Amino acid sequence: MEMSLLDPIWVKAVFKALLLPPTGLILVALLGLSLYRRFPRTGRAMAWGSVLLLFVLSMPAVSGALLRGLETAPAFDIAHAADARAIVIIGGGKRRHAAEYGGDTLGTLTLERVRYGAVVARLTHLPILVSGGSVDGGETEAKLMQEALEREFGQQVQWLEARSRTTHENALRSAEILRAAGIRRVILVAHYFDMRRATAEFTDAQIDTIPAPTGGSFEHPDSVLDFLPSMSGLRGSYYALYEISANIVRAIWH
Repeated sequence: MEMSLLDPIWVKAVFKALLLPPTGLILVALLGLSLYRRFPRTGRAMAWGSVLLLFVLSMPAVSGALLRGLETAPAFDIAHAADARAIVIIGGGKRRHAAEYGGDTLGTLTLERVRYGAVVARLTHLPILVSGGSVDGGETEAKLMQEALEREFGQQVQWLEARSRTTHENALRSAEILRAAGIRRVILVAHYFDMRRATAEFTDAQIDTIPAPTGGSFEHPDSVLDFLPSMSGLRGSYYALYEISANIVRAIWH
């Protein structure tokens, strides 16, 4: 089912698209240009400031520094997971209408989590719960994750949580399933940059977590290319700024 215009998830998606780079900075630059004739100093400052900030945020060196600042969880250590009873992998988006797969498939972030979740499962032999609904219609992330884990990584999925559309709901809905199975402590698979918020949400849902983060190790710049704008640099800054904003909002409303 498609999202309605009054759906809070739709509103959140629109605000996220408008406020975060590159769209937010492009809009400020355009506003600056529209003000230039009446307020030349202000308009010039807004336009040039936005372009320069977009340039800086597109540098891998800058995005790497922002992402490193969000790395709060250490790498997974099986020695600390002796009392875990399950593995929880939360979704991170999907690719819609992927022609080569004949429909929806896992997005890059979700695929990275599924791949690492399979590694953790082989190490621990624990049952797997996958969590993720459908934000904009089509197949749920949980179903796509199950299919990838079982068909491509050879790991069976014990539970599907396919109703959640946010990290907060991932935790609440997964906790319902876990508590019904008598499970209170799990290994949680997410990315380094959003592990802090994910573990906090599961803690609020009364599920203890052992972090198993993936997608980290943002190296310090060691090449001139790290200071040249790139799509990967801008993408990293986007993830970092979104997570920083989400943590601030959570701190205010929690």
